[in-house]
Amino acid sequence: MRHWVVLSGAVSLAACGGSTAPQSAGSSAPPASTPTATHSFVNPTEVKTYEGIGAVQHYEYKTDSRIGAQSGQLYAGDANTVRDSGISLSYNPRDAIFELTINRPLGLVGVSNFRFQDPAHRTDFGGAREPQAGVPNIEAIAPGRQIQYLETGSGSGSALGAASPYFPGAYSPTGPNYTAGADQYSYEGRTFFYQKPGTTTKYVTYAGYVANRISAAQVQPDPAAPPYLEQTYSFDRAAFVFGERTGNSAVPRSGTATFSGDMLATMVFNPELDNVSGFPTYFQWIVGSQTSQINFSTLAVSTNFTGTVTAPTLDAYTSWASVMPAGSQFFAAATSTIDLVNKGGFTGAFTSARFTRPGLADFNVVIAGSSIDGAFFGPAAEEIGGGFRIVGGTPDERIDIMGAFTGKQP
Repeated sequence: MRHWVVLSGAVSLAACGGSTAPQSAGSSAPPASTPTATHSFVNPTEVKTYEGIGAVQHYEYKTDSRIGAQSGQLYAGDANTVRDSGISLSYNPRDAIFELTINRPLGLVGVSNFRFQDPAHRTDFGGAREPQAGVPNIEAIAPGRQIQYLETGSGSGSALGAASPYFPGAYSPTGPNYTAGADQYSYEGRTFFYQKPGTTTKYVTYAGYVANRISAAQVQPDPAAPPYLEQTYSFDRAAFVFGERTGNSAVPRSGTATFSGDMLATMVFNPELDNVSGFPTYFQWIVGSQTSQINFSTLAVSTNFTGTVTAPTLDAYTSWASVMPAGSQFFAAATSTIDLVNKGGFTGAFTSARFTRPGLADFNVVIAGSSIDGAFFGPAAEEIGGGFRIVGGTPDERIDIMGAFTGKQP
């Protein structure tokens, strides 16, 4: 269970974790002597800006100490394409500074030139300080992935204790949680994380973004009624790939190839809105892999995904009910077509998506809409990367799966 530090006054949450390995856009520490003249994605020597391919999600709502449900809900999601990114990431190897921009208004996610510039922004899992709630511990599911985390934030006010009249008892004993704030509590945290280039791929890698904005205030609209505590949440999530893309002329025009690699997705999964009053919606991550079969002669692409679902991050005052337990398995299949001239890569849709759940029946997603958009990376299309989305179509369900994937040839 995550242990929260009570915030008193305005404080910075830029923290270091327990790892002593250096973090950079590539796989090695900055050299002590003059940098090499040859730039590569794994060992960067030049300032570069990369366009991301992936998807974003936004969810905001309120809870309060009287009703035990999420109210004022607003959800949005958006998946971009190879030619319409809206996500960019700059890296300056001289100063080891990342600068992130996300402009996806349909997904209600906007981040303008946000800089992770303090060395103390680097953090990880396993130390006295860890990434904020809602950030996936990818290494716990897929060891050896070398995920780098950068985080910054601030907060004011105090968290509620077990003796609070607004929130009696222990908080969220069943899994990770967001802070339950006392009157006038506020918090905002931003985390950018990515797989270090060179770990599984040399020319493309995947990344994620988490933004949590939480506040709490005492409310008493009726002087004759006792006051209650209202908690407000606003969450952003993103998963995308970035790297050095292949020129169209260097993509093969014949032959076949298999590309295997990693997959990361963020999702909301709530099929109970029509069955259980006030059933809450939570974000969960999926960590896994993908395999794509590509026929360059026929331009056909077939992709299969598998993944493991993380536990939901729980809020204050709701039931904490969830029908997607941690450890559930995700399976999906998609088909695409290469169109370098018009699309800049390959595009398509999903044919199936399902979950196997511990102790529960399998769940087949009824797909209302879906997309998969990918591109080739490396000087000779040695690798692929892209993003995807699967939207559930059953009435009175909120199911939306957004992800990114990478792959290379054996």
